[in-house]
Amino acid sequence: MAKQNVAEQFVDILVRAGVKRLYGVVGDSLNPVVDAVRRNAGIDWVHVRHEETAAFAAGAEAQITGRLTACAGSCGPGNLHLINGLYDAHRSMAPVLALASQIPSSEIGLGYFQETHPDQLFRECSHYSELISSPKQMPRLLQTAIQHAVGRSGVSVVSLPGDIADDPAPDKPLETALVTTRPTVRPGDTEIDKLVEMIDKAGRVTLFCGSGTAGAHAEVMEFAGKIKSPVGHALRGKEWIQYDNPYDVGMSGLLGYGAAYEATHECDLLILLGTDFPYNAFLPDDVKIAQVDVRPEHLGRRSKLDLAVWGDVKETLRCLTPRVKEKQNRRFLDKMLKKHADALEGVVKAYTRKVEKHVPIHPEYVASVLDELADDDAVFTVDTGMCNVWAARYISPNGRRRIIGSFSHGSMANALPMAIGAQFTDRKRQVVSMSGDGGFSMLMGDFLTLVQYDLPVKVVLFNNSSLSMVELEMLVAGLPSYGTTNTNPDFAAVARACGAYGVRVEKPKQLAGALKDAFKHKGPALVDVVTDPNALSIPPKVSTEMVTGFALSASKIVLDGGVGRMLQMARSNLRNVPRP
Repeated sequence: MAKQNVAEQFVDILVRAGVKRLYGVVGDSLNPVVDAVRRNAGIDWVHVRHEETAAFAAGAEAQITGRLTACAGSCGPGNLHLINGLYDAHRSMAPVLALASQIPSSEIGLGYFQETHPDQLFRECSHYSELISSPKQMPRLLQTAIQHAVGRSGVSVVSLPGDIADDPAPDKPLETALVTTRPTVRPGDTEIDKLVEMIDKAGRVTLFCGSGTAGAHAEVMEFAGKIKSPVGHALRGKEWIQYDNPYDVGMSGLLGYGAAYEATHECDLLILLGTDFPYNAFLPDDVKIAQVDVRPEHLGRRSKLDLAVWGDVKETLRCLTPRVKEKQNRRFLDKMLKKHADALEGVVKAYTRKVEKHVPIHPEYVASVLDELADDDAVFTVDTGMCNVWAARYISPNGRRRIIGSFSHGSMANALPMAIGAQFTDRKRQVVSMSGDGGFSMLMGDFLTLVQYDLPVKVVLFNNSSLSMVELEMLVAGLPSYGTTNTNPDFAAVARACGAYGVRVEKPKQLAGALKDAFKHKGPALVDVVTDPNALSIPPKVSTEMVTGFALSASKIVLDGGVGRMLQMARSNLRNVPRP
Protein backbone atom coordinates (compact mmCIF):
# COMPACT_ATOMS: atom_id res chain seq x y z
CA MET A 1 0.00 0.00 0.00
CA ALA A 2 1.39 3.39 -1.04
CA LYS A 3 2.30 5.77 1.75
CA GLN A 4 -0.09 8.66 2.33
CA ASN A 5 1.01 12.21 1.74
CA VAL A 6 -0.04 15.10 3.98
CA ALA A 7 -2.83 16.18 1.59
CA GLU A 8 -4.38 12.70 1.65
CA GLN A 9 -4.20 12.57 5.42
CA PHE A 10 -5.72 16.06 5.59
CA VAL A 11 -8.68 14.99 3.45
CA ASP A 12 -9.16 11.72 5.36
CA ILE A 13 -9.46 13.63 8.62
CA LEU A 14 -12.03 16.01 7.11
CA VAL A 15 -14.10 13.02 6.04
CA ARG A 16 -13.79 11.47 9.50
CA ALA A 17 -15.04 14.77 10.97
CA GLY A 18 -18.17 14.56 8.81
CA VAL A 19 -17.25 17.06 6.08
CA LYS A 20 -19.13 16.24 2.86
CA ARG A 21 -17.89 18.97 0.53
CA LEU A 22 -14.89 21.24 0.05
CA TYR A 23 -15.92 24.50 -1.65
CA GLY A 24 -13.23 26.42 -3.51
CA VAL A 25 -11.32 27.39 -6.64
CA VAL A 26 -8.40 25.19 -7.69
CA GLY A 27 -4.86 26.53 -7.93
CA ASP A 28 -1.29 25.24 -8.02
CA SER A 29 -0.63 25.30 -4.28
CA LEU A 30 -3.93 23.48 -3.74
CA ASN A 31 -3.34 20.78 -6.35
CA PRO A 32 -2.23 18.02 -3.94
CA VAL A 33 -5.35 18.55 -1.80
CA VAL A 34 -7.73 18.74 -4.76
CA ASP A 35 -6.23 15.54 -6.17
CA ALA A 36 -6.68 13.85 -2.78
CA VAL A 37 -10.34 14.89 -2.84
CA ARG A 38 -10.69 13.47 -6.35
CA ARG A 39 -9.54 10.07 -5.11
CA ASN A 40 -11.60 10.03 -1.90
CA ALA A 41 -15.17 8.78 -2.28
CA GLY A 42 -16.25 10.35 1.02
CA ILE A 43 -15.97 13.98 -0.05
CA ASP A 44 -16.70 16.15 -3.10
CA TRP A 45 -14.95 19.19 -4.50
CA VAL A 46 -17.40 22.00 -5.34
CA HIS A 47 -15.91 24.30 -7.94
CA VAL A 48 -17.26 27.82 -7.46
CA ARG A 49 -16.35 30.91 -9.50
CA HIS A 50 -15.15 33.03 -6.58
CA GLU A 51 -13.65 32.00 -3.24
CA GLU A 52 -15.90 34.44 -1.37
CA THR A 53 -18.79 32.30 -2.59
CA ALA A 54 -17.00 29.21 -1.26
CA ALA A 55 -16.86 30.63 2.25
CA PHE A 56 -20.48 31.86 2.20
CA ALA A 57 -21.66 28.49 0.88
CA ALA A 58 -19.75 26.58 3.57
CA GLY A 59 -21.16 28.87 6.26
CA ALA A 60 -24.72 28.36 5.03
CA GLU A 61 -24.33 24.59 4.88
CA ALA A 62 -23.02 24.63 8.45
CA GLN A 63 -26.02 26.67 9.62
CA ILE A 64 -28.47 24.31 7.93
CA THR A 65 -26.89 21.06 9.10
CA GLY A 66 -25.10 22.03 12.30
CA ARG A 67 -22.10 20.03 11.04
CA LEU A 68 -18.55 21.06 10.28
CA THR A 69 -18.08 22.30 6.70
CA ALA A 70 -15.01 23.32 4.73
CA CYS A 71 -13.76 25.69 2.07
CA ALA A 72 -10.38 26.31 0.45
CA GLY A 73 -8.39 28.92 -1.41
CA SER A 74 -5.04 28.76 -3.14
CA CYS A 75 -2.07 30.85 -2.01
CA GLY A 76 -2.19 34.65 -1.82
CA PRO A 77 -5.18 36.17 -3.64
CA GLY A 78 -7.03 32.86 -3.68
CA ASN A 79 -7.37 32.49 0.06
CA LEU A 80 -7.68 36.25 0.61
CA HIS A 81 -11.00 36.05 -1.27
CA LEU A 82 -12.30 33.77 1.48
CA ILE A 83 -12.06 36.38 4.19
CA ASN A 84 -15.44 38.12 3.85
CA GLY A 85 -17.42 34.89 3.89
CA LEU A 86 -15.34 33.62 6.80
CA TYR A 87 -16.08 36.76 8.79
CA ASP A 88 -19.76 36.11 8.20
CA ALA A 89 -19.54 32.43 9.18
CA HIS A 90 -17.57 33.28 12.31
CA ARG A 91 -20.00 35.96 13.45
CA SER A 92 -22.90 33.60 12.69
CA MET A 93 -21.27 30.93 14.89
CA ALA A 94 -21.10 28.47 11.98
CA PRO A 95 -18.45 25.72 12.33
CA VAL A 96 -16.26 26.11 9.24
CA LEU A 97 -12.75 24.82 8.54
CA ALA A 98 -10.91 26.92 5.95
CA LEU A 99 -7.82 25.66 4.15
CA ALA A 100 -5.61 28.60 3.18
CA SER A 101 -3.00 27.18 0.85
CA GLN A 102 0.43 28.82 1.11
CA ILE A 103 3.47 29.44 -1.10
CA PRO A 104 6.42 26.97 -0.96
CA SER A 105 7.63 26.72 2.62
CA SER A 106 11.22 27.56 1.71
CA GLU A 107 10.10 30.93 0.28
CA ILE A 108 7.97 32.21 3.18
CA GLY A 109 9.30 35.57 4.38
CA LEU A 110 11.27 36.32 1.20
CA GLY A 111 8.71 38.33 -0.79
CA TYR A 112 7.86 35.43 -3.10
CA PHE A 113 5.21 35.63 -5.82
CA GLN A 114 1.72 35.84 -4.24
CA GLU A 115 3.17 35.79 -0.72
CA THR A 116 0.84 36.65 2.15
CA HIS A 117 0.68 35.41 5.72
CA PRO A 118 -2.78 33.82 6.04
CA ASP A 119 -2.06 32.46 9.52
CA GLN A 120 -1.95 36.10 10.64
CA LEU A 121 -4.53 37.58 8.27
CA PHE A 122 -7.39 35.33 9.37
CA ARG A 123 -6.90 35.58 13.13
CA GLU A 124 -9.60 38.18 13.67
CA CYS A 125 -12.26 36.08 11.92
CA SER A 126 -11.40 32.72 13.50
CA HIS A 127 -10.96 30.94 16.80
CA TYR A 128 -7.81 29.28 15.50
CA SER A 129 -5.44 30.13 12.65
CA GLU A 130 -2.10 28.33 12.32
CA LEU A 131 0.50 27.32 9.72
CA ILE A 132 1.58 23.74 9.10
CA SER A 133 5.33 24.17 8.61
CA SER A 134 6.26 20.49 8.94
CA PRO A 135 4.52 17.18 8.14
CA LYS A 136 5.16 16.20 11.75
CA GLN A 137 2.45 18.66 12.84
CA MET A 138 -0.13 16.49 11.14
CA PRO A 139 -2.65 15.34 12.10
CA ARG A 140 -2.58 17.07 15.52
CA LEU A 141 -2.79 20.61 14.16
CA LEU A 142 -5.76 19.85 11.90
CA GLN A 143 -7.52 17.99 14.69
CA THR A 144 -6.97 20.96 17.00
CA ALA A 145 -8.44 23.28 14.34
CA ILE A 146 -11.51 21.06 14.04
CA GLN A 147 -12.01 21.02 17.81
CA HIS A 148 -11.92 24.82 17.87
CA ALA A 149 -14.41 25.19 15.01
CA VAL A 150 -16.89 22.67 16.41
CA GLY A 151 -16.36 23.28 20.12
CA ARG A 152 -16.53 27.07 19.93
CA SER A 153 -18.94 27.33 16.96
CA GLY A 154 -16.93 29.37 14.51
CA VAL A 155 -14.12 29.39 12.01
CA SER A 156 -10.73 27.68 12.10
CA VAL A 157 -8.08 28.31 9.44
CA VAL A 158 -5.22 26.00 8.54
CA SER A 159 -2.48 27.37 6.29
CA LEU A 160 -0.70 24.66 4.31
CA PRO A 161 2.18 25.20 1.85
CA GLY A 162 1.73 23.22 -1.35
CA ASP A 163 5.11 21.46 -1.05
CA ILE A 164 4.33 20.22 2.46
CA ALA A 165 0.92 19.01 1.29
CA ASP A 166 2.79 16.79 -1.18
CA ASP A 167 5.26 15.46 1.42
CA PRO A 168 4.86 12.00 2.99
CA ALA A 169 2.68 11.96 6.09
CA PRO A 170 4.15 10.75 9.40
CA ASP A 171 4.46 6.96 9.64
CA LYS A 172 2.36 6.50 12.76
CA PRO A 173 0.32 9.65 13.29
CA LEU A 174 -1.42 10.17 16.59
CA GLU A 175 -5.13 10.33 15.77
CA THR A 176 -7.37 11.31 18.64
CA ALA A 177 -11.16 11.04 18.73
CA LEU A 178 -12.73 14.06 17.05
CA VAL A 179 -15.37 16.23 18.65
CA THR A 180 -18.20 16.68 16.15
CA THR A 181 -21.07 17.86 18.39
CA ARG A 182 -21.40 20.42 21.18
CA PRO A 183 -22.45 19.58 24.73
CA THR A 184 -25.27 21.29 26.58
CA VAL A 185 -24.31 23.75 29.30
CA ARG A 186 -26.29 23.98 32.51
CA PRO A 187 -25.96 27.10 34.71
CA GLY A 188 -24.86 26.77 38.32
CA ASP A 189 -27.42 26.50 41.09
CA THR A 190 -26.44 29.91 42.45
CA GLU A 191 -27.36 31.67 39.20
CA ILE A 192 -30.62 29.73 38.91
CA ASP A 193 -31.54 30.67 42.51
CA LYS A 194 -30.86 34.35 41.81
CA LEU A 195 -32.87 34.35 38.59
CA VAL A 196 -35.83 32.63 40.26
CA GLU A 197 -35.80 35.30 42.97
CA MET A 198 -35.69 38.14 40.39
CA ILE A 199 -38.58 36.68 38.39
CA ASP A 200 -40.77 36.04 41.43
CA LYS A 201 -40.27 39.62 42.64
CA ALA A 202 -40.96 41.25 39.25
CA GLY A 203 -44.50 42.25 38.36
CA ARG A 204 -43.83 42.64 34.64
CA VAL A 205 -41.33 40.38 32.84
CA THR A 206 -40.42 40.51 29.15
CA LEU A 207 -38.43 37.90 27.21
CA PHE A 208 -36.26 39.02 24.30
CA CYS A 209 -34.99 36.12 22.19
CA GLY A 210 -32.19 35.59 19.69
CA SER A 211 -30.73 32.72 17.70
CA GLY A 212 -29.67 31.03 20.92
CA THR A 213 -33.29 29.91 21.34
CA ALA A 214 -32.88 27.47 18.43
CA GLY A 215 -34.32 24.15 19.54
CA ALA A 216 -35.90 25.68 22.64
CA HIS A 217 -39.25 26.89 21.27
CA ALA A 218 -41.33 24.65 23.52
CA GLU A 219 -39.33 25.61 26.61
CA VAL A 220 -39.65 29.35 25.88
CA MET A 221 -43.42 29.06 25.34
CA GLU A 222 -43.91 27.10 28.58
CA PHE A 223 -41.82 29.61 30.52
CA ALA A 224 -43.56 32.64 29.00
CA GLY A 225 -46.95 31.12 29.76
CA LYS A 226 -46.09 30.51 33.38
CA ILE A 227 -44.79 34.03 34.08
CA LYS A 228 -47.25 35.79 31.68
CA SER A 229 -44.47 37.40 29.68
CA PRO A 230 -44.55 39.10 26.28
CA VAL A 231 -41.97 37.57 23.91
CA GLY A 232 -40.04 39.76 21.49
CA HIS A 233 -37.20 38.75 19.22
CA ALA A 234 -34.19 39.98 17.32
CA LEU A 235 -33.88 39.32 13.57
CA ARG A 236 -31.79 36.18 14.10
CA GLY A 237 -34.34 34.90 16.58
CA LYS A 238 -37.28 35.26 14.18
CA GLU A 239 -37.17 31.79 12.63
CA TRP A 240 -36.89 30.08 16.03
CA ILE A 241 -39.40 31.92 18.18
CA GLN A 242 -42.05 33.79 16.18
CA TYR A 243 -44.18 30.86 15.00
CA ASP A 244 -46.94 29.30 17.17
CA ASN A 245 -46.28 32.01 19.74
CA PRO A 246 -49.33 33.36 21.60
CA TYR A 247 -47.07 35.82 23.44
CA ASP A 248 -45.46 37.37 20.35
CA VAL A 249 -44.99 41.15 20.38
CA GLY A 250 -42.77 41.46 17.32
CA MET A 251 -39.19 42.42 16.65
CA SER A 252 -36.96 45.14 18.00
CA GLY A 253 -34.00 46.68 16.25
CA LEU A 254 -33.36 48.57 13.06
CA LEU A 255 -36.04 46.65 11.17
CA GLY A 256 -38.35 46.38 14.16
CA TYR A 257 -42.13 46.30 14.19
CA GLY A 258 -44.95 45.81 16.63
CA ALA A 259 -44.66 46.28 20.39
CA ALA A 260 -41.28 44.68 21.12
CA TYR A 261 -39.71 48.05 21.89
CA GLU A 262 -42.45 48.96 24.37
CA ALA A 263 -42.41 45.53 25.98
CA THR A 264 -38.67 45.73 26.66
CA HIS A 265 -38.91 49.24 28.09
CA GLU A 266 -42.09 49.05 30.18
CA CYS A 267 -41.24 45.88 32.10
CA ASP A 268 -39.70 45.48 35.56
CA LEU A 269 -37.37 42.70 34.41
CA LEU A 270 -36.01 42.07 30.93
CA ILE A 271 -34.58 38.61 30.26
CA LEU A 272 -32.32 38.32 27.21
CA LEU A 273 -32.37 34.73 25.96
CA GLY A 274 -29.60 33.66 23.59
CA THR A 275 -29.16 37.02 21.90
CA ASP A 276 -26.11 39.14 21.22
CA PHE A 277 -28.38 41.94 20.00
CA PRO A 278 -25.97 44.64 18.78
CA TYR A 279 -28.08 47.80 18.97
CA ASN A 280 -27.91 48.94 22.57
CA ALA A 281 -29.91 52.07 21.66
CA PHE A 282 -32.96 49.79 21.59
CA LEU A 283 -32.27 48.28 25.01
CA PRO A 284 -33.55 50.00 28.18
CA ASP A 285 -31.20 51.45 30.77
CA ASP A 286 -33.70 51.85 33.58
CA VAL A 287 -35.01 48.31 34.12
CA LYS A 288 -33.40 45.22 35.60
CA ILE A 289 -31.80 42.96 32.99
CA ALA A 290 -30.77 39.30 33.17
CA GLN A 291 -29.04 37.61 30.27
CA VAL A 292 -28.74 33.90 29.45
CA ASP A 293 -26.12 32.86 26.90
CA VAL A 294 -23.95 29.84 26.15
CA ARG A 295 -21.12 32.17 25.14
CA PRO A 296 -19.87 33.87 28.34
CA GLU A 297 -18.10 36.58 26.34
CA HIS A 298 -21.53 37.78 25.16
CA LEU A 299 -22.80 38.41 28.66
CA GLY A 300 -23.08 42.11 29.47
CA ARG A 301 -21.31 43.50 26.44
CA ARG A 302 -24.43 45.29 25.15
CA SER A 303 -26.07 46.46 28.37
CA LYS A 304 -25.48 46.65 32.09
CA LEU A 305 -26.65 43.39 33.63
CA ASP A 306 -28.13 42.72 37.02
CA LEU A 307 -27.53 38.99 36.49
CA ALA A 308 -25.39 37.07 33.99
CA VAL A 309 -26.30 33.40 33.46
CA TRP A 310 -23.89 31.16 31.54
CA GLY A 311 -25.82 28.31 29.96
CA ASP A 312 -27.85 27.00 27.03
CA VAL A 313 -31.29 28.58 26.83
CA LYS A 314 -32.98 25.18 26.67
CA GLU A 315 -31.13 23.73 29.67
CA THR A 316 -31.53 26.94 31.66
CA LEU A 317 -35.29 27.02 31.14
CA ARG A 318 -35.59 23.33 32.01
CA CYS A 319 -34.03 24.18 35.36
CA LEU A 320 -35.85 27.47 35.79
CA THR A 321 -39.49 26.91 34.78
CA PRO A 322 -40.41 24.33 37.45
CA ARG A 323 -39.03 26.60 40.18
CA VAL A 324 -40.62 29.97 39.41
CA LYS A 325 -44.01 30.85 40.84
CA GLU A 326 -46.79 31.00 38.30
CA LYS A 327 -48.02 34.56 37.85
CA GLN A 328 -51.77 35.12 37.85
CA ASN A 329 -51.84 38.73 36.66
CA ARG A 330 -51.56 39.01 32.87
CA ARG A 331 -52.49 42.68 32.50
CA PHE A 332 -49.02 43.60 31.23
CA LEU A 333 -49.00 40.77 28.69
CA ASP A 334 -52.47 41.62 27.41
CA LYS A 335 -51.59 45.30 27.16
CA MET A 336 -48.52 44.49 25.02
CA LEU A 337 -50.47 42.08 22.81
CA LYS A 338 -53.01 44.83 22.11
CA LYS A 339 -50.27 47.38 21.39
CA HIS A 340 -48.67 44.90 19.04
CA ALA A 341 -51.88 44.28 17.10
CA ASP A 342 -52.64 48.01 16.95
CA ALA A 343 -49.14 48.77 15.67
CA LEU A 344 -49.43 46.21 12.90
CA GLU A 345 -52.88 47.47 11.93
CA GLY A 346 -51.35 50.92 11.55
CA VAL A 347 -48.67 49.95 9.06
CA VAL A 348 -50.24 47.14 7.05
CA LYS A 349 -52.22 49.57 4.94
CA ALA A 350 -49.02 50.85 3.35
CA TYR A 351 -48.71 47.94 0.97
CA THR A 352 -52.38 47.03 0.50
CA ARG A 353 -53.44 50.16 -1.41
CA LYS A 354 -53.96 49.29 -5.08
CA VAL A 355 -50.92 47.00 -5.15
CA GLU A 356 -52.35 45.05 -8.06
CA LYS A 357 -52.06 48.18 -10.21
CA HIS A 358 -48.90 49.76 -8.85
CA VAL A 359 -46.02 49.90 -11.35
CA PRO A 360 -43.14 49.52 -10.58
CA ILE A 361 -44.24 46.72 -8.31
CA HIS A 362 -44.27 47.21 -4.54
CA PRO A 363 -41.44 45.03 -3.14
CA GLU A 364 -43.65 44.40 -0.09
CA TYR A 365 -46.20 42.80 -2.39
CA VAL A 366 -43.51 40.60 -3.95
CA ALA A 367 -42.38 39.36 -0.55
CA SER A 368 -45.97 38.74 0.56
CA VAL A 369 -46.80 36.65 -2.54
CA LEU A 370 -43.49 34.81 -2.20
CA ASP A 371 -44.34 33.95 1.40
CA GLU A 372 -47.69 32.52 0.35
CA LEU A 373 -46.34 30.42 -2.53
CA ALA A 374 -43.09 29.08 -1.08
CA ASP A 375 -42.94 25.60 0.45
CA ASP A 376 -43.58 25.08 4.14
CA ASP A 377 -40.01 23.82 4.59
CA ALA A 378 -38.31 26.25 2.22
CA VAL A 379 -34.91 27.76 2.97
CA PHE A 380 -34.74 31.51 2.32
CA THR A 381 -31.35 33.13 1.91
CA VAL A 382 -31.55 36.89 2.20
CA ASP A 383 -29.36 39.65 0.80
CA THR A 384 -28.31 42.45 3.12
CA GLY A 385 -30.16 45.70 2.51
CA MET A 386 -33.84 46.06 1.73
CA CYS A 387 -34.25 42.30 1.25
CA ASN A 388 -33.59 42.06 5.00
CA VAL A 389 -36.59 44.32 5.53
CA TRP A 390 -38.90 42.27 3.34
CA ALA A 391 -37.78 38.96 4.85
CA ALA A 392 -38.12 40.30 8.41
CA ARG A 393 -41.63 41.55 7.77
CA TYR A 394 -43.14 39.08 5.32
CA ILE A 395 -41.51 35.66 5.46
CA SER A 396 -43.50 33.64 7.97
CA PRO A 397 -41.58 31.08 10.02
CA ASN A 398 -43.33 27.88 11.02
CA GLY A 399 -40.66 25.75 12.67
CA ARG A 400 -39.68 24.08 9.40
CA ARG A 401 -38.60 27.01 7.24
CA ARG A 402 -35.12 28.48 7.56
CA ILE A 403 -34.16 32.13 7.04
CA ILE A 404 -30.44 32.72 6.62
CA GLY A 405 -28.62 35.96 5.93
CA SER A 406 -25.60 38.01 6.81
CA PHE A 407 -27.47 39.24 9.85
CA SER A 408 -24.43 39.79 12.09
CA HIS A 409 -21.77 40.70 9.53
CA GLY A 410 -24.01 42.65 7.14
CA SER A 411 -22.24 41.78 3.90
CA MET A 412 -23.67 42.42 0.46
CA ALA A 413 -23.91 39.60 -2.08
CA ASN A 414 -24.48 36.81 0.45
CA ALA A 415 -27.84 35.39 -0.66
CA LEU A 416 -26.83 33.57 -3.87
CA PRO A 417 -23.67 31.96 -2.38
CA MET A 418 -25.57 30.90 0.74
CA ALA A 419 -28.26 29.36 -1.45
CA ILE A 420 -25.59 27.21 -3.10
CA GLY A 421 -24.49 25.77 0.25
CA ALA A 422 -28.08 25.31 1.41
CA GLN A 423 -29.14 23.51 -1.76
CA PHE A 424 -26.22 21.08 -1.68
CA THR A 425 -27.52 19.76 1.66
CA ASP A 426 -30.77 18.62 0.04
CA ARG A 427 -31.52 18.91 -3.68
CA LYS A 428 -35.21 18.18 -3.09
CA ARG A 429 -35.73 20.99 -0.60
CA GLN A 430 -36.87 24.33 -1.98
CA VAL A 431 -34.19 27.02 -1.64
CA VAL A 432 -35.08 30.63 -2.47
CA SER A 433 -32.49 33.36 -2.79
CA MET A 434 -34.05 36.74 -2.02
CA SER A 435 -31.51 38.84 -3.88
CA GLY A 436 -31.20 42.56 -4.45
CA ASP A 437 -29.89 43.70 -7.81
CA GLY A 438 -26.82 45.22 -6.13
CA GLY A 439 -25.92 42.09 -4.20
CA PHE A 440 -26.73 39.71 -7.04
CA SER A 441 -24.62 41.57 -9.58
CA MET A 442 -21.66 41.67 -7.19
CA LEU A 443 -21.20 37.88 -7.26
CA MET A 444 -23.33 37.15 -10.32
CA GLY A 445 -20.63 34.88 -11.75
CA ASP A 446 -21.65 32.15 -9.35
CA PHE A 447 -25.06 31.91 -10.95
CA LEU A 448 -23.04 29.74 -13.32
CA THR A 449 -22.32 27.42 -10.39
CA LEU A 450 -26.05 26.75 -10.12
CA VAL A 451 -26.11 25.82 -13.78
CA GLN A 452 -22.93 23.74 -13.67
CA TYR A 453 -24.21 21.58 -10.80
CA ASP A 454 -27.88 21.83 -11.84
CA LEU A 455 -28.81 23.14 -8.41
CA PRO A 456 -32.54 23.98 -8.37
CA VAL A 457 -32.12 27.27 -6.48
CA LYS A 458 -34.81 29.84 -7.24
CA VAL A 459 -33.44 33.39 -7.33
CA VAL A 460 -36.14 36.00 -6.72
CA LEU A 461 -34.48 39.25 -7.72
CA PHE A 462 -35.81 42.48 -6.21
CA ASN A 463 -34.62 44.73 -9.01
CA ASN A 464 -35.03 48.44 -8.23
CA SER A 465 -31.82 49.51 -10.03
CA SER A 466 -30.45 51.10 -6.89
CA LEU A 467 -28.67 50.53 -3.60
CA SER A 468 -31.83 51.58 -1.82
CA MET A 469 -30.74 50.96 1.77
CA VAL A 470 -27.76 53.22 1.19
CA GLU A 471 -30.07 55.82 -0.34
CA LEU A 472 -32.15 55.62 2.84
CA GLU A 473 -29.05 56.16 4.99
CA MET A 474 -28.14 59.22 2.93
CA LEU A 475 -31.66 60.59 3.10
CA VAL A 476 -31.87 60.28 6.86
CA ALA A 477 -28.46 61.93 7.19
CA GLY A 478 -29.72 64.87 5.10
CA LEU A 479 -27.52 63.99 2.13
CA PRO A 480 -28.56 63.72 -1.51
CA SER A 481 -28.28 60.19 -2.87
CA TYR A 482 -25.11 59.79 -4.92
CA GLY A 483 -23.41 56.76 -6.47
CA THR A 484 -26.35 54.49 -5.68
CA THR A 485 -27.89 53.96 -9.13
CA ASN A 486 -27.35 50.70 -11.00
CA THR A 487 -27.64 50.39 -14.76
CA ASN A 488 -28.88 46.84 -15.05
CA PRO A 489 -29.37 44.37 -17.87
CA ASP A 490 -32.41 42.19 -18.31
CA PHE A 491 -31.35 39.68 -15.66
CA ALA A 492 -33.85 37.10 -16.91
CA ALA A 493 -32.20 37.19 -20.31
CA VAL A 494 -28.81 36.78 -18.63
CA ALA A 495 -30.14 33.74 -16.77
CA ARG A 496 -31.39 32.19 -20.01
CA ALA A 497 -28.05 32.88 -21.69
CA CYS A 498 -26.39 30.97 -18.84
CA GLY A 499 -28.63 27.98 -19.49
CA ALA A 500 -31.13 28.50 -16.67
CA TYR A 501 -34.82 29.38 -16.54
CA GLY A 502 -35.39 33.14 -16.53
CA VAL A 503 -38.48 35.34 -16.54
CA ARG A 504 -38.90 39.10 -16.11
CA VAL A 505 -41.90 40.52 -14.23
CA GLU A 506 -42.92 44.17 -14.65
CA LYS A 507 -46.61 44.08 -13.69
CA PRO A 508 -48.18 42.84 -10.44
CA LYS A 509 -50.65 40.56 -12.22
CA GLN A 510 -47.73 38.61 -13.73
CA LEU A 511 -46.05 37.93 -10.40
CA ALA A 512 -47.87 34.92 -8.94
CA GLY A 513 -47.82 33.02 -12.22
CA ALA A 514 -44.13 33.73 -12.75
CA LEU A 515 -43.22 32.51 -9.27
CA LYS A 516 -45.34 29.35 -9.64
CA ASP A 517 -43.70 28.53 -12.98
CA ALA A 518 -40.22 29.10 -11.58
CA PHE A 519 -40.94 26.92 -8.56
CA LYS A 520 -42.20 24.12 -10.84
CA HIS A 521 -39.02 24.25 -12.94
CA LYS A 522 -36.70 21.40 -11.95
CA GLY A 523 -33.44 23.30 -12.38
CA PRO A 524 -32.08 26.73 -11.43
CA ALA A 525 -34.41 29.63 -12.12
CA LEU A 526 -34.37 33.42 -11.82
CA VAL A 527 -37.40 35.69 -11.53
CA ASP A 528 -36.35 39.27 -12.28
CA VAL A 529 -38.98 41.47 -10.62
CA VAL A 530 -38.83 45.18 -11.40
CA THR A 531 -39.66 46.84 -8.07
CA ASP A 532 -40.32 50.38 -6.92
CA PRO A 533 -37.14 52.08 -5.60
CA ASN A 534 -39.30 54.59 -3.70
CA ALA A 535 -41.36 51.99 -1.82
CA LEU A 536 -39.84 52.84 1.54
CA SER A 537 -41.27 55.71 3.57
CA ILE A 538 -39.59 57.32 6.55
CA PRO A 539 -41.09 57.75 10.03
CA PRO A 540 -42.55 61.23 10.57
CA LYS A 541 -39.99 62.16 13.22
CA VAL A 542 -36.37 61.55 12.33
CA SER A 543 -33.38 63.08 14.09
CA THR A 544 -29.69 62.79 13.38
CA GLU A 545 -29.38 60.67 16.53
CA MET A 546 -31.45 58.02 14.73
CA VAL A 547 -28.77 57.40 12.11
CA THR A 548 -26.36 54.49 12.38
CA GLY A 549 -24.07 52.78 9.88
CA PHE A 550 -26.96 50.58 8.80
CA ALA A 551 -30.15 52.63 8.81
CA LEU A 552 -32.14 54.13 11.67
CA SER A 553 -31.78 53.80 15.41
CA ALA A 554 -33.84 54.74 18.47
CA SER A 555 -37.09 54.67 16.48
CA LYS A 556 -39.95 52.56 17.78
CA ILE A 557 -41.33 51.98 14.30
CA VAL A 558 -38.43 52.17 11.91
CA LEU A 559 -39.87 51.44 8.51
CA ASP A 560 -43.40 51.95 7.27
CA GLY A 561 -44.53 49.03 5.12
CA GLY A 562 -46.70 45.99 5.62
CA VAL A 563 -46.12 43.05 7.89
CA GLY A 564 -47.90 40.31 5.97
CA ARG A 565 -49.31 37.35 7.86
CA MET A 566 -47.89 38.59 11.16
CA LEU A 567 -50.96 40.81 11.49
CA GLN A 568 -53.19 37.73 11.23
CA MET A 569 -51.22 36.06 14.02
CA ALA A 570 -51.41 39.16 16.21
CA ARG A 571 -55.19 39.37 15.71
CA SER A 572 -55.50 35.69 16.59
CA ASN A 573 -53.46 36.12 19.75
CA LEU A 574 -55.55 39.11 20.74
CA ARG A 575 -58.76 37.11 20.29
CA ASN A 576 -57.39 34.54 22.71
CA VAL A 577 -56.87 37.08 25.50
CA PRO A 578 -59.17 36.09 28.39
CA ARG A 579 -62.05 38.52 28.99
CA PRO A 580 -63.01 39.57 32.52
